[in-house]
Amino acid sequence: MLPKILLLSNGHGEDAIAVSIGQAWSELAGMEPGEILVGLPLVGEGNSYRRLNIPLIGPVKTMPSGGFNNMDARELWRDVQGGLWGLTKAQLGSLKQWTAQGGKVLAVGDIVPLALAWLGRGDYAFVGTAKSEYYLRSPAGAWLPSTRAWEKWLGSAYYPWERWLMTRKNCTAVFPRDRLTHENLLNEGVASYAVGNPMMDGLNPQDYKPQPLQPGQSLTITLLPGSRSPEMERNWALIMESLTIVLAHFADASITFLAAITPSLPLPPLMAELETQGWQRLEDNAVELLTNKVSCLIKGPVFQKDHARLVFSQQQFADCLHHAQAAIAMAGTATEQFVGLGKPVISFPGQGPQYNPYFARRQTWLLGESLILLNSPDQTGEALQQVIHDAGRLEAIACNGRERLGQAGAARRIAEILREQWC
Repeated sequence: MLPKILLLSNGHGEDAIAVSIGQAWSELAGMEPGEILVGLPLVGEGNSYRRLNIPLIGPVKTMPSGGFNNMDARELWRDVQGGLWGLTKAQLGSLKQWTAQGGKVLAVGDIVPLALAWLGRGDYAFVGTAKSEYYLRSPAGAWLPSTRAWEKWLGSAYYPWERWLMTRKNCTAVFPRDRLTHENLLNEGVASYAVGNPMMDGLNPQDYKPQPLQPGQSLTITLLPGSRSPEMERNWALIMESLTIVLAHFADASITFLAAITPSLPLPPLMAELETQGWQRLEDNAVELLTNKVSCLIKGPVFQKDHARLVFSQQQFADCLHHAQAAIAMAGTATEQFVGLGKPVISFPGQGPQYNPYFARRQTWLLGESLILLNSPDQTGEALQQVIHDAGRLEAIACNGRERLGQAGAARRIAEILREQWC
């Protein structure tokens, strides 16, 4: 009989990863998720948990920063004023009640859920989503030119106090996001396991074979503006600027844009922005795509401008990633997932709180040559034209994405290791 476990996570992407591991755990037990799991989302309302009827054991609240206070001291202060300290204290109380009854904890995210899991004084495992040695090192392990002296002195993307939390007796397993980080943690005495990255589960990253754009071939581009309002709307306005440039650079190609929008966000403001840019709404409510002889119908409002179509999708995220040759993105997890499929991403920084210049620059260290970071949207057309016609570069990007994000199936492998640890 598998024990009931608490999923502890701190962000939209982290919630999704925690839930995917929880689903694998419930499948091993032959039970429904709500029967063998409970959740404690530290950021937001916990919609990923609610959709699977996983009970929440503590209070939840959306903070002013949307969960990105670690990027900006001003955002942290806004969250403190919004009740962050009281919320965290109450959540820790709920966690301690759980562990006092012998409950196990799976922490997903950064040092916040890791530290809370340790403070709970029960057995815990940690899935690290926020840090990677790729921020500091090349795939071969050499320091990047951007790595600072004090980071080299510390010797790891994970700070000494984070590694201390990972080496406690109650921390039974650590699952880093890539093999390079795993090898470094092993050398530090952490019980680390290289299982792949759960964010790739269900996306089947091994199927894609890159091909340069041929004359007369249609071009499909996925748009990823992020998942939090009001930052997402600001990002969308910048992406709209870039589309005008793309249309000018690919005047002879039929272009389809797939706007992958989080289901919880309203579409009318985004459609209004489109119309101000000269796009017209069509009566169609779907676009049919043919990729590698596989047909797919992307359902949603359709717009047209010149030789291009744009369709909004809020329910077919994986399809929007699979059926595009490239992406224009200002997102976190979604950008990484697209790169993991072996495809190039064009990006430019926004105003934050998430996708600001600092975050965007760090994301290029994490994702390497797969992420092409520009200074402004008006450079998008030229950058996309250069990469989409270069067979050698596309092949290198495909290999890079698979190396940095790993293969699918990590959630199941994590669940199986936890069964060995906790049963």
